[in-house]
This record gives sequence, structure tokens and C-alpha cells, in this order.
Amino acid sequence: MLDIAEIAAGYRDGRLSPTSVVEQAQDRIATRNPVLNAFADPMRDSVMAQARDLERMLARGDDLGPLHGIPVAIKDLIDVAGAPTAYGTRAVPPRIADRDATLVARLRAAGAIILGKTQLLEYAYGIAHPDVGQTNNPLDSTRTAGGSSGGSAAAVADGIVPAAIGTDTGGSIRIPAAYCGIVGVKPTYGLVALDGVFPLSQSLDHAGPLTRCVADAALIMSCIAAIPLALDDPGAMRIGVLRQHFPRDLSNAAVGDVIEAALHKLAASGCRVVELAIPELDTANRCLIDILLPEAALIHADLSRHNPDGYAPGTLSQIRAGATIPAIVYLSALRDQARIRTATEAAFDKCDVLLSPAVPFVAPHEDPKIDDHGDSEMTSSGFANLTGHPSLVLPVGRVNGLPVGLQLTGRLGADRQLLSCARQIESLLSH
Repeated sequence: MLDIAEIAAGYRDGRLSPTSVVEQAQDRIATRNPVLNAFADPMRDSVMAQARDLERMLARGDDLGPLHGIPVAIKDLIDVAGAPTAYGTRAVPPRIADRDATLVARLRAAGAIILGKTQLLEYAYGIAHPDVGQTNNPLDSTRTAGGSSGGSAAAVADGIVPAAIGTDTGGSIRIPAAYCGIVGVKPTYGLVALDGVFPLSQSLDHAGPLTRCVADAALIMSCIAAIPLALDDPGAMRIGVLRQHFPRDLSNAAVGDVIEAALHKLAASGCRVVELAIPELDTANRCLIDILLPEAALIHADLSRHNPDGYAPGTLSQIRAGATIPAIVYLSALRDQARIRTATEAAFDKCDVLLSPAVPFVAPHEDPKIDDHGDSEMTSSGFANLTGHPSLVLPVGRVNGLPVGLQLTGRLGADRQLLSCARQIESLLSH
């Protein structure tokens, strides 16, 4: 699959057209979705209508910019006007959205083609509903694409679309991006509007792009955040290495070796590698869970009472567990959230970005349970949801043919700087 700039250039020099790109995408969905389970609804009729309209606009000289005619897939808990939102559940029937979520409306205004709704773990809560099933990894269909934004990651990694939108409450953009070997961005908390996005945890939820390169991620971010994010040359970078997030289990040592090799290459390219420890991060994931579970339980309180059988058993169990967490535990976690945020922000006095493995292992066969012990899936990712710092993943190598992701986290509100550093690191590691 071409990147966004290549598709856009093809439109403008006549080599490509929005209708031909969409037809190829729909043909690939027809072939690959039975294997991947990436799309809940390809939206075929409306997608072709969008493509024809945008093609006519280009023909008469009405150019909406770099996203004009670019297909973007949307996670199926984000509203797209006229399309069903199914949430990956059987607790409710699919609901036809009467308007676009703000981020979808911004994509449309920039000329993007909304190409289908992608599969997810039930309500983005870490469990695949048995009637829906997990999304499989395009590199090895016996393994998961990750969650909860696995459908979006698989759609990009398989070359169906150049970009997709996911949500991230504990790593749900970055973990699938790592497993599938693509780029995934969780922006600063609050930067991307979440109206029209079904919540999991109001204190921790984020939405952002999954793409094949950092430049494309920055372009999508500029659109959905409605702010300019033009990338620049960050110069000589100071990279803060979080050793506490490296694999502990010897069976995962190869992932750590890939990250070490990347660090060696970055240091040889002129980056300053700084060894850092932020002790407060050792309790971040426990704190995140103590906030996530009760907030999710409240969101699902009425529905889980009225139709418990519509949920996957594991999802229902998590909802009920959240309802038992004492108020003092939740309030203590909110207090600790502020403390951990302050400690994380202070680390940027010593570095420009924090670096760690995205996940301490490669894609497993099934989505792991939410956990904060040992080599947890969210070992590295959870803290940035808790603190709100911008964080992204880019591919850095492979272990036994499966992708390893590198996670970079930036200062609060410094999304442009983080993306600029990531593009530079992407370039340095590609040579």
C-alpha cells in the first residue's frame, strides 16, 4: 500500500483516482476479511459514493488538500453518520449514528473518504466477544492483531487503507501497532475531541491514528486535532531509556535485544542516550486499573443490569469487578495519578523523549488479559494514559518474523516535537 503522500501525488498526476483506490480496497477487504476479521462494516455503497464525489471535485479543480480522496478506516465505537455503530458487542443492537463524531467530521471536511468500520474488542475493554471474534494479525493469522484497536491496525498493516483511527485507554492504539508493525499515536490527553466516541474511562481515553509511517500519522493528527503539526528537524536528540520497561522474562529477551540494537544505532548516529529511572512509574499500571475499572463499571452500570447476557463473560466480569472497588481506592488512584504525572513531566528536563519497548513480547496467539504483573502487555503503554503524555509506537525490527515496536513518549502538549523526533528516529533506523 502506498503512503498518503504517494496516493495524493497519484491523484494529481492522473496515475490514480479515488474510485480506483477505493475499488482496490474493497476488493482486498472481500479477499482478506474472512482471514483477518478486520472490518465490521466495509460501508461499500457509501464509500463508492464518497469516492465519486471527491473525484469530480478534483476534476473541476476543487482540491481540499493532502487528505482529499484518502481512505481512512474508523474503529467501530466511533460514530459515522448513517452507518451502524456495533461496539464489538451483543449487549445492544448496532445503532445507526445520526451524525459524525467530531474527529470523523474533521476528516470529511479535509476530503478523506471514510472507508468502513473496523473491529474491536468488546467496548474496547480487552475481551473479544465470542460472536465477533478477535482480529488476526496480517503477518501471521494464527496470532492476534492486538486490542482493542486491532481492526484498525490490521487494515493498515494489510495494505487495505493507508490510515485508520483507533482509541487508546491503556495502550489500545500502540499495542496493535506494535504487533502489526506500523505506527500508532496516542496524543496528549484532551487534544483530540472524543464526542461521538463511546467512552471506556473518561479519565484515560484518547483517540488517534494508525498509519504506515510517522509523516502520515502527523498529517492525520493535524486534521483530527485541528491544529498545525508541521514536522521539523529536532537536531541532536536526548533519548531517555526506561530500563524498567524492558522484558524481565528470559523468554522475551530477543525483544530487548532488538531495542538495544536500535539504541546502539541511534547513539552512533549522534543521539545522546540517557539512562533514566522514574520510580513512580512502577505503580502506574496498578493506578490506571484502579481508575479504569470503576469508571467503566459506571458507564456500563445500567446496561449490564438489563442485559448481562449480551456481554462476553470476561467483559461482564471486569464490569462487575469495577463496581466493587471502594471509593477510597479510586480517589487514592486519582491522587497518585497527579503525582505520577508530575514525576514523568520532570524527566523531560533530562531528555527530549522517553524510550522503551512498545510491548515486551511479540504478538501472541490470543489477546492477553488486562494485567499489571510481570511482562504485561501494557508494561510500557499504560503510564502515558494515566499521565496524559503523548506517546507513539513505530516498528523497529522483528523477532522470528514478527514485528517489534519502539515506544516514544513526549512532554505534555509537545505532540509536534514528539512526532518530529519520531520521524527522525524512523529515518535513522531505516538506513
